[in-house]
Amino acid sequence: MWFLLFLEWLVDWARGTYWYLFGKRSPLCKESFSPPGQQDFDQDARDKVLGQEFSKSKVASDLDVVVIGSGIGGLTVAAVLAKLGKKVLVLEQHEKPGGFCQSFTEKGFQFDMAFHYIGQLHEHSLLKIAFDQITDGQLQFAELDPHSDTVVIGKGADCKQYTIYTGKRKMEAHLKKHFPNDTRAIEEFFKIMKVCSKKIHLLCDLKLVPLWFARFILWSGIADLISPIFKYSRISTTEMLSSLTNNKDLSTVLTHFLHGVPPKNASCMINALLFHHYKRGAYYPKGGAGEIPYHIVQVIEKHGGKVLVKAPVSQILVNETGAAYGVTVKQSGEQINVHAPVIISSAGVFTTFQDLLPPEIRVKPEIKSCLNGLKISKASFQVFAGFDATQEELDVTSTNMWLFQNNDLDAMLEAYFLLNKEEAPENVPMMFISFPSAKDPCSKQRFPGKSCMVIHTIVRYEWFEQWKDLPVESLDPYERYKMRFANHLFDWACVHFPKLKAKLAVLHAVGPINAHGMGAPAGSILSAEHNLERYQPLNMAQTRCSTPIENLYLSGQDVFSTGYSGALHGGLLCASTVLGHVVYIDLLLLQKKLKQKAAKKLD
Repeated sequence: MWFLLFLEWLVDWARGTYWYLFGKRSPLCKESFSPPGQQDFDQDARDKVLGQEFSKSKVASDLDVVVIGSGIGGLTVAAVLAKLGKKVLVLEQHEKPGGFCQSFTEKGFQFDMAFHYIGQLHEHSLLKIAFDQITDGQLQFAELDPHSDTVVIGKGADCKQYTIYTGKRKMEAHLKKHFPNDTRAIEEFFKIMKVCSKKIHLLCDLKLVPLWFARFILWSGIADLISPIFKYSRISTTEMLSSLTNNKDLSTVLTHFLHGVPPKNASCMINALLFHHYKRGAYYPKGGAGEIPYHIVQVIEKHGGKVLVKAPVSQILVNETGAAYGVTVKQSGEQINVHAPVIISSAGVFTTFQDLLPPEIRVKPEIKSCLNGLKISKASFQVFAGFDATQEELDVTSTNMWLFQNNDLDAMLEAYFLLNKEEAPENVPMMFISFPSAKDPCSKQRFPGKSCMVIHTIVRYEWFEQWKDLPVESLDPYERYKMRFANHLFDWACVHFPKLKAKLAVLHAVGPINAHGMGAPAGSILSAEHNLERYQPLNMAQTRCSTPIENLYLSGQDVFSTGYSGALHGGLLCASTVLGHVVYIDLLLLQKKLKQKAAKKLD
């Protein structure tokens, strides 16, 4: 066995070295992007890009790839494959592409569906290079104020506030000022952050190497000898932090990036990565989240692909030998088959394996095993508020605010999720507040005298489930129930921003029943729960882009991790799997070239 392991490593090393020295470079190795052009917010022009409706006549007969879903994971893999010469068709059920990376308008106010901010977009970062490649450098981001977040613990006289600043060294130094008696704990946490950020590629590698090889290095303990990141992925956030400090406020601050699960059931690796993600700064797309799909779609089309909306895929076509060969699109009662040798689903693992595959395929043990260790995440609840006032008049900034009822997140969330339907609306114990209009430098020009706020929290789908199959005209009780949550959350926000209430123009609530019309399973915009079991190294190795169905692949956040950067990496991993070529190597070579170019300018 050791000989086979050595042989596998030797072959991979030889192939990698040969490719690096003599291999043909792909277009992703080249600086193909150009300086950003002037932003165009003309709605008719944007509709031509984002509103191409599906019709049979628009489908090419010689497709190489069909992508189901146009979230950031689907658009990323589509853009990469298109740039590398594949004829790609993206099919989106919604009226606009982008998944939850979209903007919408409500009574004259523009809101982002679920985008808040993103990190690691500093100059020559790998994520920035990836964004530049899939948008040809046309997507512009504004760097936000270094005071990125405020964590509020408690209510009333017992309320305490802790500020978080971005900056390579400032983040750690500022936390030490807040917690002078816990400097050692903070230093240890930042060491864990550094290990996880530098070695996360090893967990990506588990999804690209042969599964038997991944199983062996995990079973034998070799993985733990290579890096402690495999250990951190197995340890809960609560366990890790309790070994560092007894300070509950510090633990709350270090775990404030809640991603749907309590700290006792969250991987400390993911928590460390989320915190590290904003260490070098926080960013927001100029023009709003809708700019992201707008520019990626243009790259796909520039390279011969198409993104068509109002194209709900009802089934993945599988032949008698068990290979995917196309999809069925349902349009006006007609079933239209679209054929391609490669099918990529960015619709989420539950939708893919439980809804889109033929019934006789879904029940097969190898298909059911794809969902082992995965369950649907808690549902999302959002409040969108519009104000007839400027950010200066409201006294708001680009800083996000995280509000928690107390500093015991595990007990707080456990008690919350045990509440019954009638108790829940007025007893939400935590929420996230963001002011997108204060983050977007284009907002003042496009929406003069207006501001907007987004509140986000998590709920149990069961509290809303009774309304899931009712027609729209029967949903008045649902609307009233939603507004109980919305009013409670808005009133809590007004405690910290007292000028909001007098200027309120719109208060719009989106619950988990058909949230934004995106068809998210059980109202979860995170899809599969990001719990500790999911991030066990073996489960990560087994949850990969390839599936038991030949020619069927997965993309998006279910492949790797939560959020927009997680979904984007899911797209890069999927492209690597489909091509049999690790596109990260291309991006790393480009990164090296850009850094050398910048260094020469300084000489």
